[in-house]
Amino acid sequence: MSQNHAEAFAPPGEAQGEKRNLAGLSRAEMAAAMADLGEKPFRAKQLWHWIYHRGETDFAAMTTLSKDFRARLAQTHAVRRPAVTEALVSKDGTRKWLLRMADGQEVETVYIPEEDRGTLCVSSQVGCTLTCKFCHTGTQRLVRNLSAAEIVGQIMVARDGLGEWPSPAEGRKITNIVLMGMGEPLYNYDNVATAMKIAMDNEGLSVSKRKITLSTSGVVPEMERCGRELDVNLAVSLHATDDETRGKIMPINNKYPLKMLLDACRNYPGTHNARRITFEYVMLKGVNDGEADAKRLIRLLKDIPAKVNLIPFNPWPGSFFECSEPAVIKRFADILSAAHISCPVRATRGDDILAACGQLKSESERKKKSEREAVAEA
Repeated sequence: MSQNHAEAFAPPGEAQGEKRNLAGLSRAEMAAAMADLGEKPFRAKQLWHWIYHRGETDFAAMTTLSKDFRARLAQTHAVRRPAVTEALVSKDGTRKWLLRMADGQEVETVYIPEEDRGTLCVSSQVGCTLTCKFCHTGTQRLVRNLSAAEIVGQIMVARDGLGEWPSPAEGRKITNIVLMGMGEPLYNYDNVATAMKIAMDNEGLSVSKRKITLSTSGVVPEMERCGRELDVNLAVSLHATDDETRGKIMPINNKYPLKMLLDACRNYPGTHNARRITFEYVMLKGVNDGEADAKRLIRLLKDIPAKVNLIPFNPWPGSFFECSEPAVIKRFADILSAAHISCPVRATRGDDILAACGQLKSESERKKKSEREAVAEA
């Protein structure tokens, strides 16, 4: 993404006269904010503990700070989260929050509980620029990037909703974070990186880098930097085994074709057999689910420590793809397994609240569309 393109979709700055939000600040930024107030560095450490470990938003409750300092902070600063405009719970326990930002834009965040983990699916942009044909979010235009505060704020809102403050050392409900919600995280790398460094900080949210996965559709120039600077797990949205098919369903392939993408995967820092790259592969009937596709996939992944997540296509209003038949998915998985490639079939979760993979699109955007259609019909 060019610098100009990144700036065009940058998050809005805080309004003139608005109190500065301390949530979303890195350690260095927090220290600088305290220096601006004439305070010593230990104040930043105290605030870091209250904001990111305790989850506190009210300065008055931060009792290790002097009363005078709390009063001064309240005059110029705040600790803000995105506002929850809707909270839905699926029949399978999946939760989805519709979150409104200060400028009125909305995104969705999803929590998926399982027996051995709880995964939070975090958004990085309002809308998406990639227009992948099978993805509901891709039908929503890109509005802007989310700020670091808006990204880390999704984790904090989920912790609010699950009653998970202070940050627990053990027995967490949120054990894993995946940047797999709305948007392409590598097109908003700087804000994503700041937010994930906050999430990984041992004195704050304290999520291990081994429990964070960044999912990309294949923004090749940023992949090595992500691995080198963040050292998080990588997931790649692959979804096809030849350039022609992938280019039709994922236009980004026309810029970064398969050979370029897979070379970047082979060179992703920190990858080995115990820490594999995950390749996401949505099963589309008659498009990418043939035996020839499975065999090509095996050849493509040669020499890459990899596992493949086979994802049954989740329909959404207006989608024109169909999900592969269960027997076809099983045959595809059997071919991969015979080549010693791990290939779990992902269980569909939260589809009744449009929280399943590929279904995220902010409710406000759906409502706007339905309102436009109602007006057109009148």
